[in-house]
Amino acid sequence: MTSSLAPRHGRLYQRMASDAAALEPRPGPASAAPVTEADLAGLPTAAQRYLRFMEVTGRPPDWSFVAHFTGRFRLRPRLPWLRCEAWQYSTAPAITRLYHMRMYAAGLLPMTGRDAYAGGHGRMYGKLAGLVPVANGSGPEYDVSELVTYLNDAVLLAPSILLSLPVTWTEVNDSSFDLTLTDAGHQVTARVLVDGRGAPVEFSTDDRWCALPGGLVRARWSTPVQGWMKINGRWQPRWGAAIWHLADGPFCYAEFRFTPSAARYNVTPSELSPRDDSQLPGDELVPGLPTATIGSRP
Repeated sequence: MTSSLAPRHGRLYQRMASDAAALEPRPGPASAAPVTEADLAGLPTAAQRYLRFMEVTGRPPDWSFVAHFTGRFRLRPRLPWLRCEAWQYSTAPAITRLYHMRMYAAGLLPMTGRDAYAGGHGRMYGKLAGLVPVANGSGPEYDVSELVTYLNDAVLLAPSILLSLPVTWTEVNDSSFDLTLTDAGHQVTARVLVDGRGAPVEFSTDDRWCALPGGLVRARWSTPVQGWMKINGRWQPRWGAAIWHLADGPFCYAEFRFTPSAARYNVTPSELSPRDDSQLPGDELVPGLPTATIGSRP
């Protein structure tokens, strides 16, 4: 892919591209043979059905993708929903996830959230109106939370990436399997539920930390999806949600629709093409970490 993605998109995209440009080492094309049926042999039955539905065979494993989402988000169960949009860039085999989100509502100042996982470290940083810090988190809980979120995104949007990473596949039953991903001394596990075709229905994990008023709490986290559609030869979900399963009941805090035309695969940071004016006042890179460890709420 050689065409720039940037001219079609606004400042949120440009901020993501600027963070990608700072990555070291810079991700680029990997040399790999196309995935074959032999590569699927020995995997759990449900996992084979999933990978066949996602049509991973016949082309090399993907090593990066960029995606766009729109939807709504809320910070607490009794707070109102806020409209939001997000851009994301993920890479392999150097596992990296950059995620930029903007939330806004009539009469309210916009809030921006920036998540990252790189070099084995996770980080979240949020601002009000691009100026006032409202969230800032890092540490072991964020490392694990961001890594399992990376795994979630790969399952739903770029499954062949899993075949090039240190992933262990474990059989559960005919409709689900477990995945364990290891990176930089961290290990996370999640369960994938699929339908009769092999299309993912839900991803769930206990390896994520929820930011509650009293502090970080480890809790089950799930992302149900539905409405699979084929775009440019690749299956993508139309809709997805993110749910915390807390002691007082489930809390759905995000609902997203995927933007089919925005998804791109095997894109280098230079092909994201950040403009010179992409870093405006208040839009600096996520602070406090080296560029190789730039680091949503857990």
